[in-house]
Amino acid sequence: MKVLSMKTIYLFLSLSVTALQACSQSPSNTTPKTPTTTPTTTPATSPASTPEKPKTPVYASAKEGWLVDVDEAYAVSTKEGKPILANFTGSDWCGWCKKLDADVFTKPEFKEWARKNVVLLELDFPRRFQIPQKNQSQNASMRNALGITGFPTIWVLNLTKDPTNGQYQVKGLGRTGYKPSVGEFVASVEPFVK
Repeated sequence: MKVLSMKTIYLFLSLSVTALQACSQSPSNTTPKTPTTTPTTTPATSPASTPEKPKTPVYASAKEGWLVDVDEAYAVSTKEGKPILANFTGSDWCGWCKKLDADVFTKPEFKEWARKNVVLLELDFPRRFQIPQKNQSQNASMRNALGITGFPTIWVLNLTKDPTNGQYQVKGLGRTGYKPSVGEFVASVEPFVK
């Protein structure tokens, strides 16, 4: 049996603590490097019309099927009678968030389960690019409402909207974090969906 030196143990513990802290820190406000927006197309009008206005970028999730707007998620949730599965993530800096995307969210089995059971909402807190101010504000409000302190955190929730002031009431049904497979992830959120 090999005996580990104190230096090796200290190095291992230091690296482990640093890795754990990286995904539990609140995102910092940094100068954006590249926006994650995709241009929209403007319908063509007659050739004699005024010059085309600059195309307005539209912010969207890089993951297929995920919404980024709480209002849109609420509308779909209400229409389809499904709860919202909200993914609080640091898409460009959180290692466990990236691993959850790769291990679960990109898999066909998860996409099929989600399509039938939930409305997917991505609430991103990136560090290397900037998302629109509207999304930053809504994401921060949702993070505060649910007491999010680390990433990834996934909540299954229902929203109700106050018609007088447009504010949402958030009813958290349950939460989870990283799970290494689609089966384990679905098993951890399924009790909150039914």
